[in-house]
Amino acid sequence: MQRPNILLTGTPGVGKTTLGKELASRSGLKYINVGDLAREGELYDGYDEEYDCPILDEDRVVDELENQIREGGVIVDYHGCDFFPERWFHIVFVLRTDNSVLYKRLETRGYSEKKLQDNIQCEIFQVLYEEATASYKEEIVHQLPSNKPEDLEDNIDKILKWIEQWIKDHNS
Repeated sequence: MQRPNILLTGTPGVGKTTLGKELASRSGLKYINVGDLAREGELYDGYDEEYDCPILDEDRVVDELENQIREGGVIVDYHGCDFFPERWFHIVFVLRTDNSVLYKRLETRGYSEKKLQDNIQCEIFQVLYEEATASYKEEIVHQLPSNKPEDLEDNIDKILKWIEQWIKDHNS
């Protein structure tokens, strides 16, 4: 049976991981957090002192994911998306969060003021939405609000319905 590949993207703190894990448990699809994958496999290409974080080796990440993506039924969670091959994903969801909500979430994570401001700017200017629409066919890229717990439930319901329809359409 064919199953779809889904990309969850958006600024850090918008709720990709919460949505991805819950979606995986309810759909039976496999959840992959690219940040965790990179940590476990040490898929880095140096360290960014300014942002106090490792620099992702995008080529190694793509190599690491290739076989799992080919099998299908994968939910990938990462804040960037322009380095993933376009053929990988059947649908892309960009989570969006109001700046006041996002600021509090990132502050709670202990982000430096610069990292906080840069991520808020990223959200204001829709950087990751624009990256997604530039990297994938526009008709497969969808924005979802992610401000309150009800949004999470609504998003899960929408995506589960989409998965169900995709499976029907591709396995008949």
